[in-house]
Amino acid sequence: MADETRVAVIGYGLAGSAFHAPFVDAVDGLRVTAVVTGDPERAATARDRHPDVVVHPSVDELWRHADDVDLVVVASPNRFHVEQATAALEVGLHVVVDKPVAATARGVRALGELAKQTGKVLTAFQNRRWDGDFLTVRKLVEDGTLGQVGRFESRFERGAKAVRSAWRASPDPADMANILYDLGTHLADQAIVLFGRPVTVYAETRAPRPEVRVAEDATILLTHEGGVRSYLRASNVTMPVTPRFAVAGGTAGYRCWGLDPQEAASRAGTPPTAEGFGVYGEDRWGTLTTPDGETVVPTVDGDYLAFYRGVRDCVRGDGPPPVAVAESIALTETIEAAIRSAASGKPVAL
Repeated sequence: MADETRVAVIGYGLAGSAFHAPFVDAVDGLRVTAVVTGDPERAATARDRHPDVVVHPSVDELWRHADDVDLVVVASPNRFHVEQATAALEVGLHVVVDKPVAATARGVRALGELAKQTGKVLTAFQNRRWDGDFLTVRKLVEDGTLGQVGRFESRFERGAKAVRSAWRASPDPADMANILYDLGTHLADQAIVLFGRPVTVYAETRAPRPEVRVAEDATILLTHEGGVRSYLRASNVTMPVTPRFAVAGGTAGYRCWGLDPQEAASRAGTPPTAEGFGVYGEDRWGTLTTPDGETVVPTVDGDYLAFYRGVRDCVRGDGPPPVAVAESIALTETIEAAIRSAASGKPVAL
């Protein structure tokens, strides 16, 4: 099809195979035509799932065939994000980069400048903006249901499991294995979407497991310009025992529990077009509290497909990128500040 955007996915591990490729193929006008992986088993899976896909054993091989694709999804380990996004832009391709885009805001700015020079789209994969519970919170904040919000609490906490990839336990800063770059990036991004770039950042981190020499548990406090304080918890070593979201305003508050079902469904191989994908059962709906009592609030359906619909439209010139470069810069500045704060034990002003 002449108006079809041909997409190459770099990396076909969990991110590439579960959270990118199926969503690309599910959006009308996008199609996975190439995958980069040196793993024979993953290569076979890619060929089975994507008819006529070309599997390249290396990114160098992909660049030699750059004319055969229009857009690259960088879903490789974190340390390769900047290098591969840069190379893709230099050969004239649009780019989606899985979070974190880069370890530093300077790195994100450099990519943004290159995208501007080449006239290509650059956007970060922040799919948690389309979690159903977050969409619900955003609606309640923006339509004034909660009044003047003073406190925003958000948590991604998971019980301890074996680390699935060696680089995720690496203390090398280049690997960006610190939980602040992982779950912390999702949490901070959501807070910034709601209340803007923080003016101060305070963070504490822990690395409680001796076999994992990098922070797996973090508490982050953001103070936003309007006075809202965001209390964020990210952990791969603590079971979730508190609400996913708790938002308190002067006249109303909202809380809900559990994680958006799209992640578990994607991990299980459920296609995003399946009936009920992203739908929360009534037993998972949140609660609005006012002086008059409590009211159950239906949770908005999650919609990870919205990200790639936005990518398609942006590439066609029909809309803005789903995540702007300026937003990725603000987010990375926040994560950098959190890392400095955790090291010094003091708040960091932005």
